[in-house]
Amino acid sequence: MIPLQELREHPERYREAGRLKGEPSPVDEILELDGRARAQRSAMEQMRAEQRAAGKAIHGRPSDEQRERLAALHDRIHEAETGLIAVEAQRDDLLLRVPNPPHPSVPVGATPDDNVTVRSWGEPPAHRHQPLPHHELGARLGIFDFERAAKLSGTRFAVVYGDGARLQRALVAHMLDSARGRGYGEVAPPYLVRREAMVGTGQLPKFEADAFHTEGDLFLIPTAEVPLTNLYGGEILDAAQLPIRHVAATPCWRREAGAAGKDTRGYLRLHQFDKVELVKFTAPETSLEELEGLTADAEAVLQALGLHYRVLLMCTGDMGFAQWKKYDLEAWAPGLGRWLEVSSCSVFADFQARRADIRYRPAVGERPRFVHTLNGSALAVPRTFDALLETYQQADGSVVVPEVLRPYMAGTERLAPR
Repeated sequence: MIPLQELREHPERYREAGRLKGEPSPVDEILELDGRARAQRSAMEQMRAEQRAAGKAIHGRPSDEQRERLAALHDRIHEAETGLIAVEAQRDDLLLRVPNPPHPSVPVGATPDDNVTVRSWGEPPAHRHQPLPHHELGARLGIFDFERAAKLSGTRFAVVYGDGARLQRALVAHMLDSARGRGYGEVAPPYLVRREAMVGTGQLPKFEADAFHTEGDLFLIPTAEVPLTNLYGGEILDAAQLPIRHVAATPCWRREAGAAGKDTRGYLRLHQFDKVELVKFTAPETSLEELEGLTADAEAVLQALGLHYRVLLMCTGDMGFAQWKKYDLEAWAPGLGRWLEVSSCSVFADFQARRADIRYRPAVGERPRFVHTLNGSALAVPRTFDALLETYQQADGSVVVPEVLRPYMAGTERLAPR
């Protein structure tokens, strides 16, 4: 969330943030409402002063004229309070819609073509046959069933069978163990959260159309980032606790309302999918350094799986509403002949912490400060699964299981066609 005082003092910074990110940034509307609110508050305080003075002027039993004047002042003050609350609510709602200004090191750009490739790892696999896309491999292996999933739930859902389900479970277990080995504490959070939690991490109000929610206004989590970040909402942490590192494996739900017609075939863009999420809480001075470490932690999973990938530094127009700085990790899928995003690693500065009210006390007696929050996927399961199938496919239609996953599959070395 944007500090109101900073927006008052530096409105052009937040107008520019909207231009750089290609996001609406209602700065002028906020300032207009803020001016009205301040004027109404001033007028209301004057009426209260008048009310106090009128009350002090009464000695003994008030006259009818004095009672009428006090009653009229009371009604005017009540009307002013009601109006002020409404104007401040409008202003504060618009504040939630102002994007987080990007860090100065973020490249300026408008499209994915303006993202910067920071590094890559590994080489594309050298297949002696024409590699198949994952959905064709899955059909030969008998592990995907999109038709029955559609019968159960509609489009953009999948059923995964047999060794495919085991391989997916092995991926999740390996990702969790990798994170635990790198200092993250495992958490099993709720999958339904209150509206305030979605606001806290920036999913609401902007992305409400993409969210699944119940009649009781609980939301199915679009990522474990939401419950993990809000664990400490409204709390003041000790500096000695920082950095806090958590990891969770959860199903995630998204309507994908903004992606109609995109990646409709295969195991790519689903309404429900599994993901392992890393979340950090840090002091502001170390958050950019922690972002590099977070990205390395996600890369470690891809390297252990032997998947060719690249790291992109996202430009201003392709980094998202809430991010301060962001890297994307993309794995190469040789059957599709394209890169698949398997992770986004982001630092938010204090943008989320202000919304969720997460602070820390630097030292005894010092004023609390807002923490910086970070999160990253390590990794999103379906696309990692796709890249793995396409990378390790063999000419006979089988798929070799990477060695690092075999202990989770009772030593299974290969998925064979049915």
